[in-house]
Amino acid sequence: MTCAELLIRLLRDAHGVDTVFGIPGVHTVELYRGLEEGGLRHVTPRHEQGAGFMADGYARATGRPGVCFIITGPGMTNIATAMGQALADSVPMLVISSVNRRDTLGRGQGRLHELPSQQQLLAGLARFSHTLLDPTALAETLARAFAVFQGERPGPVHIEIPIDLFDAPVGLTELPPPIRLFRPAPDPEGLALAVEWLHAAERPLLLLGGGCVEAPQAARTLVELLDAPTVTTINAKGVLGRDHPLDLGANAALPAVRQLAREADVILAVGTELGETDYDVVFDDGFELCGRLIRIDIDAQQLVRNQHVSLGLVGDAGRSLALLAERFPEPLRRRGAERTAATLEALGLEDDPAFAPFVPLYAALREALPEAILVGDSTAPVYAGNHLVSQPAPRRYFNASTGYGTLGYGLPAALGAQLGQPDLPVVALVGDGGVMFTLSELATAVEEHLPVVILLWHNQGYEEIRRYMDANGVERVGVDLRAPDFQQVALGFGCAAIRVGTPDELAHALTARQHDAPLLIEISAGDWQKAVATA
Repeated sequence: MTCAELLIRLLRDAHGVDTVFGIPGVHTVELYRGLEEGGLRHVTPRHEQGAGFMADGYARATGRPGVCFIITGPGMTNIATAMGQALADSVPMLVISSVNRRDTLGRGQGRLHELPSQQQLLAGLARFSHTLLDPTALAETLARAFAVFQGERPGPVHIEIPIDLFDAPVGLTELPPPIRLFRPAPDPEGLALAVEWLHAAERPLLLLGGGCVEAPQAARTLVELLDAPTVTTINAKGVLGRDHPLDLGANAALPAVRQLAREADVILAVGTELGETDYDVVFDDGFELCGRLIRIDIDAQQLVRNQHVSLGLVGDAGRSLALLAERFPEPLRRRGAERTAATLEALGLEDDPAFAPFVPLYAALREALPEAILVGDSTAPVYAGNHLVSQPAPRRYFNASTGYGTLGYGLPAALGAQLGQPDLPVVALVGDGGVMFTLSELATAVEEHLPVVILLWHNQGYEEIRRYMDANGVERVGVDLRAPDFQQVALGFGCAAIRVGTPDELAHALTARQHDAPLLIEISAGDWQKAVATA
């Protein structure tokens, strides 16, 4: 076998990879030798950033790493933004790239696609970035990548292979057996102290983050045993199931939840960064925890960031939740559901003028597609959905408004989610500004026959930035954009398209959609808001 052929076999047989995202180039042709015969599906986006976002959406929807094949130089700088988003949200992504010949690295000879140090450039966007210099080390290097995905805080990993190694022979007669890694459990002494504090608490509060998505049953069991109001962050939506009586949703930045947090005497935070995009979206540092904070995270450094911790436990979220639940044989009775309901009533989400236009939008989606995965860009419906949406299971709601906060994420990430979960409907929530970053990926949706619904909120520009400019007395510059005729653009790609202006029209479009092709539904923000206001 050559190094490139071994790579395909290792991905498929040793690590269970079934899909690869990438754009072939002159430096990666050898990676494609026998790719289809090797049993891997290759999806070709129209830009390497799209490849990264597709891999991200695939990973979030399935829990398995998204894998990309990327060309030297410009391919890597193109995918860097997607890697930044995946790093911010701890999404497992394997980026395998080419790099120039070993004897030319770092010499500045003006070679095709040459960078001074590609590995150094990408190292800050990856859990690790490695240059393969010996083809016999390929199996070990890939195993390291999957050890990160399975055994610690995940994120992107970058492996670059010099082009003179792709066709180098590898004297390997037998593939290494698949690896099974088990994540760490918390220290028993620390766990016992956490149980003691939680048992004695009078006003407990739970904060569950994206680290909990692989253990919804354990999370739900513990929450119900503790009878405690629970914040589930944006990436943890669905962990407790839909409309759970103890779920406060991702509303930690709103006054009523902040008050509950200040009054809590013991707080248990599991698998969450406690970062501002989940707990302080109004950016005033107003989320305060005054009680004892118990924090559980697989990343030890994360235990001491953002909030003062009273007890820190290093461990996998799922195992930790299950071990804690075992230590509460009987449910505690602390009026948790009553406190949660009172807090949600005080929030008044559906009557909030900022959210009210989007209540019928999500009602229509829930009625027509109750099991759908909702994938969002940074756009007004997504900002509202972060507060309004409740999902039946985890991995059904994610977007780019958190963490890194890049534009252009929604459409390609939704395609990746659809490829990973073909039996579930997928909806991309995008705006007319953000979708222009990756609109070309409509071609990929049509080419791959992906039945993604693209819900396009059209408000003629960057509305969120307009509001910030207005609020800060800055004259509007660069935010009122000329948009194309999205109906004609979609039809040009071969994608069905329709305009709607009312909730009834949206509901009809959703129920009449085809199940083997994408559909773009364009919503005029002005018409929609008028229709909702007069309903």
